[in-house]
Amino acid sequence: MIESVPNVSEGRNRATIDEIASAVRLAGARLLDVHSDVDHNRSVFTFVGGENDVAEGTLSLCRVAVRRVDLGKHRGTHPRMGAIDVVPFVPLDDASMSVCIRLATETGRRIAEEFDIPVYLYGESATRPERANLAEIRRGGFERFGEKISNSAWAPDFGPKRVHPTAGVVAVGARPFLVAYNVVLETKDVEAARQTARAVRERDGGLPGVKALGMILESRGLAQVSMNLTNVRATTVFDAFEAVRHEAARRGIGVRESEIVGLVPRVALGGATETGIQLVGSLSDRILEVRAASR
Repeated sequence: MIESVPNVSEGRNRATIDEIASAVRLAGARLLDVHSDVDHNRSVFTFVGGENDVAEGTLSLCRVAVRRVDLGKHRGTHPRMGAIDVVPFVPLDDASMSVCIRLATETGRRIAEEFDIPVYLYGESATRPERANLAEIRRGGFERFGEKISNSAWAPDFGPKRVHPTAGVVAVGARPFLVAYNVVLETKDVEAARQTARAVRERDGGLPGVKALGMILESRGLAQVSMNLTNVRATTVFDAFEAVRHEAARRGIGVRESEIVGLVPRVALGGATETGIQLVGSLSDRILEVRAASR
């Protein structure tokens, strides 16, 4: 069993999101969750299956997204470089990382060949050390990638050495579990959110395995700390919430709520409860093992 979690740069057009979801199902993969955010203008699709199922589900998703998403018209708070911004493959059960590396490499090649899109391999499947970190590949975003790709050091692993005019570029990789977790603050002060993010993220001396950005939610007039937890045994969802709550409180700011994007393995929660982390929605509905058993 392998999990695929493509992130698509569309979180507002319901018809596009629904068409992508249908394409995944028709390809034979088990679609467990779709999480869309209008401010990020981004949707995260979580589906599982065997190697062939998730590969075909991913290609079917790409066919719709390339046709329907135009990054030249896309606006959102989340950094992005592609219509299909990132496609991670995650081993579940007894699947090995080597299987996911092979799957990422082959699927990346197929995406480049079918859609004429530059593809970068990242994570465990990266071909160069500097490409293991997705943030390094994405740096500069869609608008600046034309200059970046012209540098021989940033030639894609597959596909043309030019940015696709509407679909941009895509990163495809293999990785362990990652939790996307957001905490909404009781303020519209985005600089305070950025300071809080800097305090909790690993690269600035914060929690291990935490990447964090501060951003504004235009539709709500509130600021958010948006995090990726890349080592859930070192830093759980509960740990991340408490760190953000503490740092925000130091700045005289409260927490409005938090949300888990997509699904998480039970081990990532670290004793978190719905009320304890002020979660939007049902906690059990976000647990991968529960959703996989029910669908």
